[in-house]
Amino acid sequence: MQTSDTKLIDALFTVIADHGWRGVTPGRLAALSGVPAGELVRRFPSRLDLLRLHADWVATQVAEGTVPGQGGTPRDRVFDVLMRGVDALLPHRAGMLRLMSDMRRDGVLAGALAPVLQRSMGRMLDAAELDSSGLQGGLRAAGLVGVWLMTLRAWEKDDSVDMGTTMAALDRALDRAEQTARSLRLEPGDLAPQNIAD
Repeated sequence: MQTSDTKLIDALFTVIADHGWRGVTPGRLAALSGVPAGELVRRFPSRLDLLRLHADWVATQVAEGTVPGQGGTPRDRVFDVLMRGVDALLPHRAGMLRLMSDMRRDGVLAGALAPVLQRSMGRMLDAAELDSSGLQGGLRAAGLVGVWLMTLRAWEKDDSVDMGTTMAALDRALDRAEQTARSLRLEPGDLAPQNIAD
């Protein structure tokens, strides 16, 4: 990812925090990021493309902090990956909270973000060494979208340093997801090397 993209993501969430999702314009982004407005329009014809850029940035942050073959159960690895995803949101917390608030009032925005979230959760599965491919992988990613949204609802109100409330919400959401997976006879899709000591 280019350095200018990081500046652009910073600018995006500054604008959202100050003006809301509807206030995101090429002019405001250009003024804050230093990326020319013409280049922004060319690279990101839709504002949703900017949120895809951010989702990819978060997934990349998580992937870069992942140690392949780190062991643990699939649940442990998913918990770790999603909490690192939450950590990646912290630099843009104010803008994220405003965006989440706007989403609740804008059904079109929420619907448009659904495939972005699905793709992002597929990358989270990859980081957790779980199979994201095929029909079952798609179901795993869809389930993880629900887990992620429940976690973010707790994070929205959690201003503690240790994020205990957020972690507890993630734990409960994973409990529900595991129950649903069992009822659907959906396997974890564990791709991690098997550790005899586990």
